[in-house]
Amino acid sequence: MKWDRKYLLSIDDLSVEDIYEIFQTAKSMKEIIKRPIKKVPTLRGKNVCLLFYEPSTRTRMSFENACKFLSIDTISFSRETSSLKKGETFLDTLLNIEKMGVDLFVIRHSSSGILHYIRKFINSKIVNGGDGTNEHPTQALLDGFTILENKNRIESLKITIVGDILHSRVARSNIRLFKKLGAYIVLCGPPTLLPKEFENMGVEISYNLKEAIDNADVIYVLRLQLERQSSNFFPTVREYNELFGIKKDILKYAKKDVIIMHPGPMNRGVEIDSDVADSNYSLILNQVENGVAIRMSILYYMLV
Repeated sequence: MKWDRKYLLSIDDLSVEDIYEIFQTAKSMKEIIKRPIKKVPTLRGKNVCLLFYEPSTRTRMSFENACKFLSIDTISFSRETSSLKKGETFLDTLLNIEKMGVDLFVIRHSSSGILHYIRKFINSKIVNGGDGTNEHPTQALLDGFTILENKNRIESLKITIVGDILHSRVARSNIRLFKKLGAYIVLCGPPTLLPKEFENMGVEISYNLKEAIDNADVIYVLRLQLERQSSNFFPTVREYNELFGIKKDILKYAKKDVIIMHPGPMNRGVEIDSDVADSNYSLILNQVENGVAIRMSILYYMLV
């Protein structure tokens, strides 16, 4: 695949062919990760800035490792110690860092859609590391890759996404990717966190967990994003767990070979119980491993 674009801001930026090419290259990248010496000179001399305006563990560290394994030099940005504290604008910060020789920015920001705005002013390439409640395309790609590894296909699978859909950029990107690859998608959560408007994305909506996961191949669990919620969307966390928490006894309604996924961080005992998160059904740690391989693949196509 010849990557002839400067941005990966949305799953909509990718064709089906692009997605499967990224998956295929990620397989090769996983082999590098498993070597005793986890480094190749493929992108030596390239410079990437990791610009994270929100807290992150998995996304940031997997991009850091992806860069190291491909011999990419990195600049890490900390909002708390930057000139933003002195009144500098986000755009001015980017323009100044770009002049330091940055080939690509990986950006996470709390404002939905802001990357579509700043790309007009930046010559460097940009990868969306998560923007507000809008999208998180690299997470969707690693999730699709993980499902494909386990199920050998995505087309015609029933994938049930459970939880705080309203505030989830992961849900929005995953819906786009899973639909593009031919899956059947059911969204499930309390009505306050799952507006009817999501039906416009071509998915089924359910407010009953047992019905939603009936015959499901994949249960994708989302955490409650309390930091994004300005009001109470349900009476108590305990009630949420009773009605929508993924417990071992609820899995009997899904297929026997159902897989459980979660983008992290998990709230154990809230959206998922520990005996599910740590069970043989769970591919949560596989997702973390695949996150490095997928991000290596993306960096390769954008910088080679």
